[in-house]
Amino acid sequence: MIPRQKSQLVRARLDQFPAVALLGPRQVGKTTLAEIVAEERPSIYLDLEDAADREKLADAALYLSGHEDKLVILDEVQRMPELFQTLRGLIDKGRRRNIRAGRFLLLGSASIDLLKQSGESLAGRIAYVELEPLNVLEVDGDDRETLWIRGGFPDSFLAESDDASVVWRENFIRTYLERDIPQLGPRVPAETLRRFWTMLAHVQGGTLNAAQLARGLGVDGKTVARYLDLLVDLLLVRRLPPFHANVGKRLVKSPKVYVRDSGIVHALLGLDGRDAVLGHPVAGGSWEGFVLENLLGAAPERVKAWFYRTAAGAEIDLVLELPGGKLWAIEIKRGLAPKLDKGFHHAREDLKPERCFLVYSGVDRYPKGDGIEAISVNALASLMAKA
Repeated sequence: MIPRQKSQLVRARLDQFPAVALLGPRQVGKTTLAEIVAEERPSIYLDLEDAADREKLADAALYLSGHEDKLVILDEVQRMPELFQTLRGLIDKGRRRNIRAGRFLLLGSASIDLLKQSGESLAGRIAYVELEPLNVLEVDGDDRETLWIRGGFPDSFLAESDDASVVWRENFIRTYLERDIPQLGPRVPAETLRRFWTMLAHVQGGTLNAAQLARGLGVDGKTVARYLDLLVDLLLVRRLPPFHANVGKRLVKSPKVYVRDSGIVHALLGLDGRDAVLGHPVAGGSWEGFVLENLLGAAPERVKAWFYRTAAGAEIDLVLELPGGKLWAIEIKRGLAPKLDKGFHHAREDLKPERCFLVYSGVDRYPKGDGIEAISVNALASLMAKA
C-alpha cells in the first residue's frame, strides 16, 4: 500500500464540507483512498456501476436519510447525475440540524458531467479534490525512472515486469476507448479516438495545431476540438494555457497539450521499456510532461500554471503563480548537464519571476548563476508541496 499525499486533504475537506468530490481517471486509486478514509469513521460504500447498489437508490432520499450519521461513499457518481438534487436537499436538511460536514464522498472518473451537475446543485456545499497518478513524493526516490517509464497508475507502476506493465496499460487504453467513453454518451469511433490520442502523444508538450490534427484524422477543426475536450474532461490530457502579460511583445496564443501520464504516452507509441523511450524523439517531451504533472500534483490547490512563449522565441516551459501572486519560472531539460537557451533568459527579462529553476535528470541541487537553481524533480516537488 502506497500512502497518497491527497489523503490528508480529503480528510480535511470532509471535516469542512458536507460533500467532497474526489476526481481522477479510472484505476488511479480513488476507491482505495476512499476505503482507507472509510476505515476511520462509520461509513457505507455504494458502487453506482453495480446494479444492486443502484437499486438501493431507487428512492435515494429515503435510503440516504437513513444513513445521515455515516459517511456515504458514492463511487462512479457520474452514472447517476439525478442524485445531485437529492443530495442538495439532504445536505440542507442536515444543516438545519447542525450536521454540517462529512456527509458524502463522491468518486468520479469524468470531470465534465460531475462538475456540471454538482456545480448546478451543490454550490457552496461541495469541495473538489483531484487525485492524480502516483508522483515522485509517493514512491521511493530510486524508482523515479521506473515511474517515468511506466507512468503513475498504481497497477502499471507496481507490475512485476515491464512487459506486465505494458500489457496493463494497453488494456487500460482499450477499456477506456471501447467501454468507458461510450458509457459517458459521446459517440466517437474507438479507432478514431485512439489515433487522435496517439497523435497527441507524438507531439507531447507541443503547442496545439488543430488544423494539422484535423488533416491527419480527416475531420474538421470542430471535431478535433470536441475530441480534445473529451480527453481533457476525462482527466487524461492537459491543456496548459499560454501566459498573457502586457510585455509589448507578440505572444503565442495556442495552448500546449500533454497526455498526462507518461506511461500512457509510451504505451500509445509502442515504447515498451527504458531503451525504447530513450531512443525515441518523444523522450524530451515525455520527460517534460512527467515533470510538469509531478510539480502540479504536488503544488498547493490555488497555484496557477501557464507556459510563456513569444513569437521571437523567448520561452519558459512552466510559469507558476503561487498564492500571493509570486511567479516561479521553471525550465525542464532531460539530461545530466543541462544548458539554458537564450530564449529562457529573454523570457526572464520579460516576466521578472521571483525564483527560477532548471529541472534536470540528476539529483544534485546547485546554482547555475543569475539566480537560477538546477534541481531534481523530487526536490522541486517537495519544495512545491511546502509553498
